[in-house]
Amino acid sequence: MEYVLLFIIGVCATTLGTLAGGGGLISFPAMLIMGIPVHSAIGANKVSNTISSFSSFYHLYRKKEISLKESFWIIPVSLSGGISGGYIASKISAENMSIIAMILLIFAFIASFSGKGNFSGEEPLKMNKFSVPGLFGIGIYDGLFGPGQGTLMLYLFGYLNIAYIQAVGLVRLATFSSCFGAAITYIATGKIIWPLTIALLLGSLTGAQIGVRIAKKLKPQIIKPILRMVTVALIIQIFVDQVL
Repeated sequence: MEYVLLFIIGVCATTLGTLAGGGGLISFPAMLIMGIPVHSAIGANKVSNTISSFSSFYHLYRKKEISLKESFWIIPVSLSGGISGGYIASKISAENMSIIAMILLIFAFIASFSGKGNFSGEEPLKMNKFSVPGLFGIGIYDGLFGPGQGTLMLYLFGYLNIAYIQAVGLVRLATFSSCFGAAITYIATGKIIWPLTIALLLGSLTGAQIGVRIAKKLKPQIIKPILRMVTVALIIQIFVDQVL
C-alpha cells in the first residue's frame, strides 16, 4: 500500500511540477507524514526529478517543440548555479534560507502583475543580460533551498516571452541539470531507500508525461494565474514550516 501511495504522490507532484513548478508542495510533506527520513525523502525526490525531468524534456525535444542547439547552454549555467548554491548553503542557517525563499517568491508574485511577458512565443531563447544571470541566480536558489525553483524559472521565461510549451521543456532541462549532481550525492552517501524511491520514480515518470500533454493544451493567458496560485501556496508552506 505504501508503494501505491508513493506512486500516486509521484504522479500528482510531477504533473503539477511540470505545469507550474511547486511539485515539492505535494511530494516532500507527504513523504515526511509517511514517516520517511528527511534525507531519504529529499534523495528520493532528487532521483525521481532527475529522471522524470529528462523524460519530459526528451518528449518535447522529440516532438520538435524545443531545440537542443538553442537550449544546451542552460545545462552549465544551471549546474554551476546549483553548485554555487550548495556551497553558500553551508554558510547560511536554515532560517535565513527560508527568509530568502519567501522574499524571492513574493517578488516573483508581485512582478507577475507588471504585464511584462505572457508566454507569447514572440522571442527565441538566447543568452543575454536577463537570461544568463536569471538562470544562474535560480540555480543558486535551487542549490540553497529548492522549493519553487521551477515556478521562478517559468516566471523568468514568461518575462522573456518564450512560448509556454517551450518554457516547460527548458525548465525540465534545467531541473534535470540541477538535480543530477544532488542525486549522485544522495546515492553515494547511502541515503536512498530504493524500493520507496523506485515507486516515487515510476509515479513521477507517469506525471511527467501527463504534464507535458496537458501543457500543450493550455492557453498562455491562463498560465500566470496558475503560477500565482502555486506561488502563494509555496509562500504559505515555507511560512508554516518556519513557524512550526
